[in-house]
Amino acid sequence: MKTHKYNSYFEWTGNTGKGTENYTAYARDFTIKVNEKADILGSSDPSFRGDRTRHNPEDLLISSISSCHALWYLHLCAFNNVVVLAYYDNAEGTMTEREDGGGKFTGVVLKPVVVIKEESKIPLAISLHEKANALCFIANSCNFPIHHEAKISADQS
Repeated sequence: MKTHKYNSYFEWTGNTGKGTENYTAYARDFTIKVNEKADILGSSDPSFRGDRTRHNPEDLLISSISSCHALWYLHLCAFNNVVVLAYYDNAEGTMTEREDGGGKFTGVVLKPVVVIKEESKIPLAISLHEKANALCFIANSCNFPIHHEAKISADQS
């Protein structure tokens, strides 16, 4: 079994001069740094006093699930001779907040729109989404269901 390690550096950048003196005294801004990659500017969701122009952890979680699934799907298509010409996903996640302010994600729906080369391979292309979900590292790390509502068509040009 192979083991892979990943590192990420998180820096809170929201000290406006008073630290966390009180709940409204600080910004929720942060920067994520990963060696030799572009920084990710983040904040909390606007519902939690964050900056809506920055990525929030919830956005990043959904994006991680969506992109991991897509990369596995494209891999499986390549190995099964399904030529993918375009792939888009408009993923949605549902998070439920508890009365104490905590909460958790209760589900994610991936909504990939895929264009393939050959119409005869649409059934196979559809079936590969389940296999991609079973192999996806991120999906396998989540404790909530991840569903797929894929739309697959063939290029008619």
